Amino acid sequence: MTLSAKAAAKTDIGLVRRNNEDHFGYDVRHGIFVLCDGMGGQAAGEVASQIAVETVLGYFRQSRNGKSPVVGKGFEGMSARAAALANAIQMANVAIQESAASDARRSGMGSTIVAVSVEGNFFSIAHVGDSRIYLVRGSNIQQLTTDHSLMMEQVRRGLITEEQAEQSGMQSVIVRALGSEDSVEPDLADHEFLRGDILLVCSDGLSRFVRDEAMLEIVSRSRNLESACTELIEAARAGASDDNITCLLIQAVEQPWHERLFRRVQRS
Repeated sequence: MTLSAKAAAKTDIGLVRRNNEDHFGYDVRHGIFVLCDGMGGQAAGEVASQIAVETVLGYFRQSRNGKSPVVGKGFEGMSARAAALANAIQMANVAIQESAASDARRSGMGSTIVAVSVEGNFFSIAHVGDSRIYLVRGSNIQQLTTDHSLMMEQVRRGLITEEQAEQSGMQSVIVRALGSEDSVEPDLADHEFLRGDILLVCSDGLSRFVRDEAMLEIVSRSRNLESACTELIEAARAGASDDNITCLLIQAVEQPWHERLFRRVQRS
């Protein structure tokens, strides 16, 4: 069975912030989905996140085959999709740095990024920072990314527990972001996409205030992706989220007959 992806997304300024520094974008036709959470500078976080999203989308629209060389470190054993994500993220990092250098008001701006590239029955993910990707498969939810945060670094070293990290007031301190260094190394992974799978991509304004089990319950009961996005944001607001809140849902569905026909015509 050949699969395709459908998606929905929503962002909310939240209860505290005066502006929304989250940004998302996707192109179902090219199978690329991106979410970023901006930071730093004088209200320039929103600029950094927008630059990152537009750069990654533009890369995939111009070079869908993913054969361009990776800008930074090579990633052995990864698919062409994952390598393309790495290359696009490196380009986004450069674009943010160049924009910051051209305007003193944007000095120090940066952004997290989570990106998904879907191709038929497979998908690849890439991330930098503490925005997350979850996989909802059947009655289970699994976090596919690991936060690049100070607290999670201490968890990995065995200095604190995950429960202690969740209670810390320094949860949002990240150790890797776009724009902070000349080059950036995203974490990459390849996965199989099964019919009915839902990828939940979100900023930490959602993940820090809604527990995994609650996310699963909302996504599972919602009548469609759009209503699930609305309910997830409402849950974060009800949990007193002090940040911008953004979620992007991607579902694996059977490819419509007209798309299958179009692809056969293209190949003939």
